[in-house]
Amino acid sequence: MRIEHSGPARIGPQPQRDDRRLHNGAGLFDDALAAAGDRLTLSRHAQHRVDRRGLQLDGERLERLEGAVNSAAQKGARNSVVMLDDLAVVVDIQQRMVVTAMAREGGRERVFTNIDSVVIA
Repeated sequence: MRIEHSGPARIGPQPQRDDRRLHNGAGLFDDALAAAGDRLTLSRHAQHRVDRRGLQLDGERLERLEGAVNSAAQKGARNSVVMLDDLAVVVDIQQRMVVTAMAREGGRERVFTNIDSVVIA
């Protein structure tokens, strides 16, 4: 999956629409992000990881991610790993920004640092 974008992907009303959008089988990626919530963003690093690793972030997963971010925020979390099936997403809860994402790969060790919570969505 490839997403072309020069900065963080903003969710919600946008004054100007960028026509460089990604088709991910379930529809346009930015439309799915917009459906997930009104302020969740995807960092440039996270965007690169999603592109390079071919990760699937469909509308249903994005809705679950938004719900997990809201739950973590209510509990006072600052930096969380959100587990979405076989996908791990690191989110800066206070900035409502996806920092990185990765698929669970068998046999490889994964270490997350500076995380204060884990949400299973």
